[in-house]
Amino acid sequence: MRILMLDNEFPPLGGGMGTTHEALLKQFAPRAELEIDVITAALGKESQSEQFAERIRLWKVPVNNRNLHHSSNRELIAYTLQALPLALKLQRAQPYDFCFAWSALPAGFIARMVEWRTGLPYMVWVSGPDIPGFEQRYARLYPLLWPLLKTTWRHAKPLIAKCKQEVDMIHACDPNIPVHIIPNGVDLNSFSPGAPVPDDGPLKLICVARLIERKGQRHLIQAVQALVACGMDVTLDLVGTGDALPQYQKLASDLGIMERVNFAGYVSRQEIPQWYAAAHVFVLPSYNEGMALAALEALGAGLPLVLTRTGGTEELAQAGENGYIFEWGDVDALARHLKRLAQDRELTRKMARASRARAKRFSWPKIAAEYIELFARM
Repeated sequence: MRILMLDNEFPPLGGGMGTTHEALLKQFAPRAELEIDVITAALGKESQSEQFAERIRLWKVPVNNRNLHHSSNRELIAYTLQALPLALKLQRAQPYDFCFAWSALPAGFIARMVEWRTGLPYMVWVSGPDIPGFEQRYARLYPLLWPLLKTTWRHAKPLIAKCKQEVDMIHACDPNIPVHIIPNGVDLNSFSPGAPVPDDGPLKLICVARLIERKGQRHLIQAVQALVACGMDVTLDLVGTGDALPQYQKLASDLGIMERVNFAGYVSRQEIPQWYAAAHVFVLPSYNEGMALAALEALGAGLPLVLTRTGGTEELAQAGENGYIFEWGDVDALARHLKRLAQDRELTRKMARASRARAKRFSWPKIAAEYIELFARM
């Protein structure tokens, strides 16, 4: 089975989508029946080609990338203009069985153009920001992008969503589009529990996410201040970078809790497991998620999850069993949940054990097997 994959952000570029893609390729690598070519963006200014595994090759086109974690509009256009002719060339030289596009734009659009020119069928892995309404900051762009999204979605066989909420958002745009759910996964060997939370000392909170408004760290900082004000001993590690860093640093300073909040900045994939292992509770106060890899990693690390009611939450967190769920922007509810975990350490330890047990449903071998089954039907 020959597969062409399109992904403008493959590690070291990008975030959760690229990390998911890389994890699945590692699972696909031993499969003798799979031969995969990936067209992605180069880190430098030259075209590159490298062997990921015996039957997996990476073709990298230069986009003059200036940010490891986020692609600019210019870079997305540069990728499209180079990936499309390369995809057509590869398809004509040795045809593929189907194309797998990682995100609707730009990869899905390229796949649609290849299908139009050559008849190659394609599937699309839906990235959260692909979906109109997912990103508040793209509200003005979605009406302009909808014609491209619509034709890309309607010709895909099928779309792949990570959770029920993504399916609901897609069907709110077009109820006739076929969608297949396959959740994200977690490496249970890399992400494993650290020492149990002690009976005394600070409750160590961690949030691993880009520092942008959608991720909601503002509300978490405010909740930490509320906890400190009522005598709770808590600390917070904010792992990640982003445009909101200066605002959040100022907020923590204005609230008088800079000594409680550690702005850790960028942490490499190799180092991130030890940050989870050192924490006691994971918090992600996002406005919207598909199925956050960070929440899955925290699940694997055996941390109670305190999450907003968004995509993937109902699959990962059971309120009262391995964490708590609250509404976006409800700082009082967030502080109340964290206060209970700070006060009842046995409950925190019980939830930690429940998270690790739940994580086993999402091991990468299990998730990869679902993709293999889907590939066989293409």
